[in-house]
Amino acid sequence: MIRVRGRMRCLGLPAVWGAAAVVYKLACPLAQQNDLPSRVLTSAVFFVVGTGLIVHVRRSLTRELRQLRRIAGAAQHALLRPPPSHVGGLDVAAAQVSAERGAAIGGDLYEVVATDHGVRAVMGDVRGHGIGALGTAAAVLGCFREAAHDEKDLGGVLRRLERALDRHLRRQHPTGDIEEFVTLLLVEVRADGEILALNCGHPWPYRLSGSEVAQLAAGDPYPPLGLFPLPDTDLPTVRLGCLRPGDGLFLHTDGAQDARDGRGRFFPLADVLERAVRDGPASSREVLHRVSTALRHHVRGAPADDIALLVLTNGPGVPPGARGAAQPATCPRPAKHL
Repeated sequence: MIRVRGRMRCLGLPAVWGAAAVVYKLACPLAQQNDLPSRVLTSAVFFVVGTGLIVHVRRSLTRELRQLRRIAGAAQHALLRPPPSHVGGLDVAAAQVSAERGAAIGGDLYEVVATDHGVRAVMGDVRGHGIGALGTAAAVLGCFREAAHDEKDLGGVLRRLERALDRHLRRQHPTGDIEEFVTLLLVEVRADGEILALNCGHPWPYRLSGSEVAQLAAGDPYPPLGLFPLPDTDLPTVRLGCLRPGDGLFLHTDGAQDARDGRGRFFPLADVLERAVRDGPASSREVLHRVSTALRHHVRGAPADDIALLVLTNGPGVPPGARGAAQPATCPRPAKHL
């Protein structure tokens, strides 16, 4: 009802102007004459009315577009809310760029939560991008925010996410004629800095240690969720080494590594990360700013796919006595995979 009344108010002024023009044409004696001055005056009247209508419609559409963008911003804040700057002793920073011009939301998702089992994070990428992928991202994120606290291991979290996604897809596509899937990376950073992960068709993260950058690729991942069912056997976590004080963990969606410039060249993510940490340990926000700036410069506008970036740093910006900075890490260093 409120929308209908708003529409009526928007149409009221153009209707009055149109009626005035019709009355002038039918009832005004000058409009009935065919001499040149009368024709010029009639043309001027209709020109002014037409211009006023165009300006009014344009302003109405602009106001409506601004309102839609405000609603999209509120939806993004509720769904893909910015993580706290510190979670469980880790310095955290995140960013997301939608592939749709003017859109504030897309198909990428991320979240970081502190649990009794350690800091757990998810980075995901819904098939497709923009507003159409929002419902699937909401279903996955809502489930993760509960399962991350309830499940003792990442395998249990992944099982919960698979069931939540399956329910969502069956509800949205009862006939099952639309193929939908989500790539996911689940990460757990324990109190001693040990990194555990489960991967479903997602890019592996990078470990930033001083001026060294290593992609922690640990075998073949599982298929993306929704594409094939997970195996019925146990889902053992993969050990990715250790996050020592001052080290960072860089998570991303494939939109970052697949971004191309005007000449078709891929974004050199590993090289940019090396430059970002070349001067020594940096906070998560500093690393994120350097990478995102280089990425925007590379694509020179909206990317072809949604991009999400997440940085977890053990050290810079962490309050004294926090988990990661206060305890020495004892797990061995992972091998490099560049």
